[in-house]
Amino acid sequence: MRDLKIVFMGTPEFAVFTLKTIVEAGFNVVGVITAPDKPAGRGRKLQESAVKKYAGEQGLKVLQPTNLKSEAFLEEL
Repeated sequence: MRDLKIVFMGTPEFAVFTLKTIVEAGFNVVGVITAPDKPAGRGRKLQESAVKKYAGEQGLKVLQPTNLKSEAFLEEL
C-alpha cells in the first residue's frame, strides 16, 4: 500500500492535520493542491494557505491552480 502515489487537496488550517498524518505515516505524497495565495491584512500582502506552508516545510510539490479544469494544470498534474 505504500507504493500509492497520493495527491492531497486542501487549503484551511484543519486540513494540515490530515496531510501531516499521511506524511508521517510514510505514504508517498507526490503533490499538494491548494488555493492560490490571497491578499490579506491592511497591507494586502499575499498570504499562503496553512496547507501550502506545511507542504513547503516538508519539501512537497505544491500546485495552486486558479481553475481545476485548465489544460495547463491538468498537464502538470
